[in-house]
Order: sequence, then structure tokens, then C-alpha cells
Amino acid sequence: MRCPYCHDNDDKVIDSRESEGGKVVRRRRECKRCGKRFSSRERIEETTRLTVIKKDMSRVPFERSKLLTGLQRACYKRPVPTEVLTKTVEEMEEQLLNRGEREVESLEIGKILAEKLKRIDGVAYLRFASVYMQFKDLDDLIAEAEDIKQMRPGDEDESEGTLLF
Repeated sequence: MRCPYCHDNDDKVIDSRESEGGKVVRRRRECKRCGKRFSSRERIEETTRLTVIKKDMSRVPFERSKLLTGLQRACYKRPVPTEVLTKTVEEMEEQLLNRGEREVESLEIGKILAEKLKRIDGVAYLRFASVYMQFKDLDDLIAEAEDIKQMRPGDEDESEGTLLF
């Protein structure tokens, strides 16, 4: 494991703990060269991986990190912890694996994540959905915003901001 500070490849493991129900091992490491500490996470690679069918019908391996990046962009400057987003992606992946299908369309992945994000943060959902749902025009976006607004009547939080039309 390379040290993120000095990039040396010589470290020692200080502590190891299981997380995410035993699916991940978190290791606390210390670089022998610079003495700085950092964490690493090890995950067992699934033998049956998901394949994503993109819009152009090409197939690519499922990558959890790409989905997490998309959610983080949607939640930029929103009060949503990274742990919540990570858990959301993991739940979605588990949901897909439990169906028994090994190929899934990218649009379906987007819809599942959008529905989960809708319950987490309305503004982040609109940002995410505007990419994955490909609204045809502003009216579609406004209609979706109105649906979200009706979902939580009187439950507006000042930290969520307001939509101006």
C-alpha cells in the first residue's frame, strides 16, 4: 500500500477492523518512512460481477465509485454525509445482485438511485434526476420539483433552500 503523503510503499498495519457487516476490512496503517497514518479499506471482489448496459448498448463492468461520484456531485453543498451516499450505493448494488440478473441497464440504475436520493434530499434529487431522467424541457423539471414539494408539505428546512421559478 502506497503512503498518500510520501508515496513510499513501506508501511505497517496498526489496527484492522471489520465494517459493513463483515464485507469490508478497514486497516489503520503507518508509513515507516514519514510516520504519517492513513486508513485503507479492503473489499472482497464479488465472483459474479454486474455488467452495466449503457445507452449505446455497450457493456461495461459495474463500478461503485462512478455512482458514488455522481451522487456526491448531486449533493454538492448539501447537508448529506458521505456515509449516507456510500450506504445508498451499497443498498442499490445489493438490490440488483439479489434479483439474480447479471446485466442491468444504466437507466435503471439511475432510476433506483434517484428514488433513494429523493428520500434523502430533494434538491440533490433534482440535480441527479436532471441528468439521469433527461428532462425534455423546463416544464418536466418544474413538474418534478412540484412533486417533491408536495411530498413534504410544511416540512421545509431552511438548509434545503428554495426553488425559484
